[in-house]
Order: sequence, then structure tokens, then C-alpha cells
Amino acid sequence: MALTATDWDNKITARQGHLLQSWAWGQLKSNFGWTVSRLDTAVGPVQLLFKSLPLGLSIAYLPKGPVGLDWHNAADVQTTLAAIHAESRRRRAIFCKIEPDINTTDPAADAAAARLLDAGCTPAPAIQPCTSLVINLNQNEDDILAAMKQKTRYNIRLAAKKGVTVAPGGADAVPAFHQLALTTADRNNFGVHRLAYYQTAWRLFAPERCVLLLANYQNEPIAALLAFCQGERAYYLYGASSNKHRRLMAPYLLQWEAMRWAKTRGCTSYDLWGIPDAPPDRLEAEFTRRADGLWGVYRFKRGFGGTYVQSIGGFDFVYQRLMYRLYQTVRAGIKTIGAG
Repeated sequence: MALTATDWDNKITARQGHLLQSWAWGQLKSNFGWTVSRLDTAVGPVQLLFKSLPLGLSIAYLPKGPVGLDWHNAADVQTTLAAIHAESRRRRAIFCKIEPDINTTDPAADAAAARLLDAGCTPAPAIQPCTSLVINLNQNEDDILAAMKQKTRYNIRLAAKKGVTVAPGGADAVPAFHQLALTTADRNNFGVHRLAYYQTAWRLFAPERCVLLLANYQNEPIAALLAFCQGERAYYLYGASSNKHRRLMAPYLLQWEAMRWAKTRGCTSYDLWGIPDAPPDRLEAEFTRRADGLWGVYRFKRGFGGTYVQSIGGFDFVYQRLMYRLYQTVRAGIKTIGAG
């Protein structure tokens, strides 16, 4: 019997699975060029995404999964990978990109990498950010603030003192968010989704698992963000700000209110989602003189404290090597904003 959305998410939540393996995330991606395949394996749920290519071919993508897999158990790994390969081949995938939800400090990290390499996968660039800062929300608000940099605490209070207010918005506020996102993309050379993408995300996740927060000044939105939660984990995925009133530090107050929202949802962590892929000492040594890539956002995010985390990255299992090489050639140099 096929799992319902509720059944699927209950399994994901019970195994502390990632947002990108949730039913709603699959529905979101299915509205924008991906096909979803959900495998209820004997080991656990696996949500695969497929992107169509010419000649009836495709690429397979497993973001932040498989959920709850014991990488030390060779039989379970083999069973799960066999199901992934069977579905990928059925859909004529030239390769499957697997990005496990495992950080390098996880006891299973070495086992996961070894199992994937032994199974024939090769390390490959990940689509999702590999490195992030994660805030511990399993403490009171004073302790969360105390763990931040002094300047960040100051900016949070400054925004409130100067008259910036933060309030949740509904579906009718998504266009305002998108307009701010376009401004941010133009200013920082970021990629941005089209309006329909954010509207669909809101429809699928809000109000229980998503919040749209807008920072207003003199009745005008000057910054906004979209945060999501899955189980006890919250994620800051999308943020935007105006070119006006930047000295009011509205994004700092927004992040603080998003953390407070996440706590009300029972979340114990808040993932700031994406900083440069560099060790902590290099990040601290270089952030003041770099603004390329994610270095600019690291300057902002580091102030909120948090624990440095880095995933084990991406792994490609190739089914059609000639087409895989051709695909890599075509994709080289093409700028994307990732599946997130």
C-alpha cells in the first residue's frame, strides 16, 4: 500500500530526517521541473528527484538522504542502494547524485563515505551547501543571545530601537518578499527563484512548517525571510533585503525573530544554511577581505554564533559514462541556485 503524505512525514520525523526528504519538499520540486519518486524500502524512506534530459534520459538526485540509514550495516546499505539504482535505471538516469545528511563529525561519517566509495560512487560537487552554522535552540533566549557576537546583539537591539518591526506575512505578502529577493539578487549577484516558486513553497508548508517574516519600517517592507521546520530542525533558506535603510540592521532582527518562531514550533536547532566551504580558521582569517561567493553572507551569519558543521558532500553513481561526461561538459560554468 502506498504511503500517504502523513505516513511519509511521520517516518521522516521519527528518523530525524531532513526537510529536503519531506513530502512537501518533493511536491514543491515536482512543480518546477522535477519528477518525484518515493521508495518505501525495508530500511527506510527514500525520496528521489529526477530531472528530465533529451533523448528520454534523466539525472537522479537524492538530497539529504537516505533517511535513518545505518551506514555501519553493510546489508542495509546494499539493500537501499539497490533500490535507488533500480529506480534510477528504470527512469534512464545517466547518474544519481547522493548527498547524505551526515556531517563530518558524525560517528557514521567515515563508514558512509567508505560504503559509497566501495559501492562504486565517486566524490562529486554537491548541489546543496556543504558547510553551515547551526544555532542551538535548546536553551533559553538569554543564552542564545549570549552566544552571539556582541555586535550582532547590538544590531538586533538597534533595529528594534530605530523602529523596525517584524511580523509574519500571509500568502499575499509573498510578492513583496520576491521583490526584495530580486533586489538582493541584483545587489549580490545571487540566483533567485521566480515568484511562483515561493508562492508554491508557502502553500505547501505554511503555516505549520514555514514562516514568512517581514521587517517593516515606516509601513514599508525593507527585509524578509522564509524559514522552515521539519521535526525538531529549523532551516533559514531564503532571505532578502532592500537597498534602502540598510543602516537599520533589519536582517539581524529578522533572524532573531525566526529563531524565536522556531522555538515555538518545538525546534532545537536553527540551520543558517550555507557558508563558504572552508575550515573555521580560514573562515576567520579571510572573511574581512572577501566578498565573493558565500563569503559576504558568512560575515553576517557568523555573528549569530552557532556550531560549525560540514557534510561529507556529494557522491555520484554513474550509469552511463559517456553521457555523464557530456553532461558535465555542458554544465560546466552554468550558474545555478541549487535545489534548495
